[in-house]
Amino acid sequence: MNRNLIIGAVLTLTFVACAGLSFLWTPYDIETLNIPAKLQPPGAAHLLGTDHFGRDILSMIMMGARTSIAVAVLAVGIGMCIGVPLGLLAAARRGSLLDEAIMRGNDLIFAFPSLVIAILITAVFGASAVNAIIAIGIFNVPVFARLTRGAALPLWQRDFILAARVCGKSAARISLEHILPNILNLMIVQGTIQFSLGILAEAALSYIGLGAQPPTASWGRMLADAQTLVSIAPHTALVPGFAILLMVLGLNLLGDGLRDRLDPRLRVLRT
Repeated sequence: MNRNLIIGAVLTLTFVACAGLSFLWTPYDIETLNIPAKLQPPGAAHLLGTDHFGRDILSMIMMGARTSIAVAVLAVGIGMCIGVPLGLLAAARRGSLLDEAIMRGNDLIFAFPSLVIAILITAVFGASAVNAIIAIGIFNVPVFARLTRGAALPLWQRDFILAARVCGKSAARISLEHILPNILNLMIVQGTIQFSLGILAEAALSYIGLGAQPPTASWGRMLADAQTLVSIAPHTALVPGFAILLMVLGLNLLGDGLRDRLDPRLRVLRT
């Protein structure tokens, strides 16, 4: 069994389980302020301590995991649902004006970092988790479109694709029935990578005030609130920082393990 796959799966599932549990239970209510208990270090009453409002940091981490995972999943879903069909279409129409338009559109999006796109969207519609999802999702579209096109192009020259065309199958049907299943493993691996980048992007946007807004918990906002408290209560910054680190590490290890598991060429090299 691949060690990276096991470690990545354990770390990822741990945070997913915490996010799921937060729908049913948290040690404390994060919307209840307890000023007399503020900035308490980790202890029996509060396993990870409290923040500057006296809120339980463990409860905040659990609720923040829910926010980060939801934003990343939806953003990656937007990127895949739009980018993969565009990539398949571009590969099927290789060399055409449509192919050129799709790829130049991808270049245009790549010219603007996701943070810049988020600022533009926020300036028009206001700061919120929904706008963060849209901004990160837009940035994911060209990533999946380029990967899909690059992986699909060589397959169009394969004999089984030529046989399908001789049988009278349309380009759309060939893309769905033959091309997509053969590149699905690449999409899964890339999805885990973009998932980890989505976690980082959500934290960064929330840190500068463009992501989830109070009272919604967010790891990035926890870091922003704790930046002036590091000298007197370092746990307020270390805990959300390590949460982001472990979540991203777990997803990257999971992606690396899935790549080794799903890529037949790597399996042959390892054997």
